[in-house]
Parts: sequence; C-alpha cells; structure tokens
Amino acid sequence: MKKIDWRWSNESAQWAAKAPSPSGADAALALDGREYQTMHGFGGCFNELGWRALQSLTAADRSAVLEALFSPAGAGLNFCRLPIGANDYSFDWYSLDETPGDYALEHFSLERDRQALIPYIKEALALNPDLRLFASPWSPPTWMKDPPVYNWGKLIHTPENLRAYANYFVKFIQGYAAQGIPIEQVHVQNEPVANQKFPSCMWTGEELRDFIRDYLGPALARSGLDTELWLGTINAPGCDYIRLIFDKWATEDYDYFANTVLSDPEALRYLSGVSYQWGGKIAIQRTFESWWPRLRLMQSENECGFGDNTWEYARYMWTMLKHYISNGAESYLYWNLVLEPMGRSTWGDPQNAMVTVDPAAGAAVCNPDFYVMKHFAAPIRRGAVRLGARGSFAGDSLVFRNPDGSVVLELFNPFDRVFTVGVELEGETYHFPLEPGSVNSIVLAGGGRGGCA
Repeated sequence: MKKIDWRWSNESAQWAAKAPSPSGADAALALDGREYQTMHGFGGCFNELGWRALQSLTAADRSAVLEALFSPAGAGLNFCRLPIGANDYSFDWYSLDETPGDYALEHFSLERDRQALIPYIKEALALNPDLRLFASPWSPPTWMKDPPVYNWGKLIHTPENLRAYANYFVKFIQGYAAQGIPIEQVHVQNEPVANQKFPSCMWTGEELRDFIRDYLGPALARSGLDTELWLGTINAPGCDYIRLIFDKWATEDYDYFANTVLSDPEALRYLSGVSYQWGGKIAIQRTFESWWPRLRLMQSENECGFGDNTWEYARYMWTMLKHYISNGAESYLYWNLVLEPMGRSTWGDPQNAMVTVDPAAGAAVCNPDFYVMKHFAAPIRRGAVRLGARGSFAGDSLVFRNPDGSVVLELFNPFDRVFTVGVELEGETYHFPLEPGSVNSIVLAGGGRGGCA
C-alpha cells in the first residue's frame, strides 16, 4: 500500500487531514493508460488594489498572507499574471507611455509600476523563487487608439502605430528584467471582444493574426528575448453588439480567433500557446482537439464571483478547474489574490478574492476560493502529467503524476452526504469516504506540501 496524504475542505473544515476506509464504495475510478498535458502552474493576478489592501495589515500579518499564498509551505502559487498598464483593479487608469505621438517610446516608463506592482511581485518572488509570470495589456496607450480613451475603442492599425505598439511590449519585458523580474510570457490582449467601462481594446481575429505575424512576433524575435508569445486572453463574444460592430456573428470564438490566427503558418510560428478565460471555456475544447500537443493551452482568468466569497461559488470554481484542465489547460489562474471586503473594482463591480483584508479590523481571512486553489496548487507540482481516468466517478475527478512519481487525486463530492469512491491504482484499491460537498486532494506515495491555516 502506498503512503497517503489526504486533505479535504468544505464549509465545516478546511485543509483537514483524513484517512481512507477499509472497504465499500459508491463509485469507482481507475486509470485508463492515457497521458495528456504537462502542468505548468496555478496562481492569480497581481493588481494594485490588492497591494493597497495588504498595506492595512501589520508587517507580520502581511507576511503571513503572502506566505499562505506563495510559500511552498502554503498554497505555493507558482504562475501569476500582471497587467501591462492599467486594468480594472488598478488605482486609476494609466499606460506606460502617454506622450502623444511618441512612436520612438522615448517617454516609456515603469515609474507607476514601482508604486505597487513591482514591490508586490518582489515580495512574492522572495517567498517562491520558482514563481513565473505572464503579462497582458488591457488597453494600449490612449494616443494609439480610436477614440483616444482607455475604456473603449480599438488600436489604430497603421504601420507606424503597430510598430510602436510591438516595441511597447519589448520595452515592458526589458524594463521588468532590469528590475530582476523575468516575464516568461506575453499575451496580446486581455479579452479582445470586451468593450468595457474599464481599460479595454477591441480586436478581430484577422487583426490579431496580422499584428502577431507582421509586428509583434518579429519584434520579439529581433530583441533576442526568450519571452513566449501567446494568443490570448480570449473571451467569447456571445452578444449581438459584436455583429453590429464587425458585421459578422462571433458567438463561438474558436473560428473567429484561434482558428483564424493559427491557420496562418507565419503567425503560428511565433506562438507558444493559446489562453482562454470566461466564455472562452467553450472554444478551448475545439482548440484542444485541433492543436494540442503542438500548442499549449491555459486558462488565464477565473470567473470572478460577486464579492460574497461563498462555498457555493467555490464548488462551482472546482467544476471550472475540471473543465479547463480536462480540455488541455496546463495552468489555471485565479483573478484577484487579495481585496478588501466585497472586492469592488475601480469602477465599482464587487468580485471575489482568495484573501479578504478588512482595513477597519486590520485582519485577513482566507476565503473558500483560496482553499480550492490550494487543493490544486499545493500538491500538483510543475511538470506533473495529467492522467486519463475511467469509471463512474471520472466526471468529478482529475488525476496527475508528479515528477517524483507520486499520484495526485483531485476529487469533488457534489452530494450532501458522505460519498465513498473506490480508486484502483497499480493493483491496489483504496476507498475514500468524501465529506459532503467537499473538495479533496489525495497524494499517494510521495506526500504533498505543508498546510496553512
């Protein structure tokens, strides 16, 4: 029998230890011999409002929160996102060069990022040097857009403007490298069909293809940087206004974005992968069928909830992890790591966070979503391989083999009673009585990482 490290969480207990039972099962699970994607990581997004929330804690309490998120003794988050310029959880809207007509980018500056994002990331890196990062813009500089505002419009597609915008990415990567923060990946645009109150920029699939093929891909290649270029972060339109703007339906965005870009050999040669979020959960399945393993896939932003941080929503999040990973995602990114109560964005939208910091009380709380993310991030190591499974419980499970050979079972009990799963592994059968409504991480023969309260 293998050594077993089993942790479970629901409303009544979090990251609690448990042992298997000797016999009896309501459902079965076994490996089917297939292997899929190699896992890259789990994490969230570094946002300015999260840093502000952390500043209301004592130094000791702030360190405890960051250790819970990033330390290998806590959740061990190891793959995170940051914005290029402002997003909807910035203090206010900004870009890294707001000097009109500065095509040479002589006024490009990371001075604003030194206020919050750079110190935030550096504290996380100090706790987990294996943390890797990807970045994407929500909006280009306003002088590159029509109309010239952050929260509306499109990039002006002239050669002079496109060359400058491609170099804007290069200078961002170089600038962060000079701060001791390597950027592993850049993704071309956050939600290219989001025409929003917050910083945004609309793109068609053809426009993304041409920008990647003719400007951004060549600019990164000329720079000598080893930063990967990804097509993303793609969300699904599904709204009538897309037809009004682009004079075509785009309700299922595999063909509208990924297939349009990836079917061009010159654009394809610059790309390492495709990232999806929100409505992109529909298109990732067809992308997986068509392009994996030639291209890597990831989920780039968790659906954000409503600021009330309930266990009901956390269980829904488990099903999103199941869906994306089952369809080839090698990484899963939460949205806000830390927020104040109700998690309101700069434009007033309430959203969930892994940790809530109450400035009035000077106290932090790990929310249900934190524990769901920890159940994946803590036991599943970078380089783990997703394994195929069969049986009546396959729909509520994921299985991985870590680089050290240990097997990780991620099991979800959707029922309001104890539900026992019989797992067959290497000729042995193990029986796991799952607590009602619980998420479970079970490591066999290798042990998981340590816990956090």
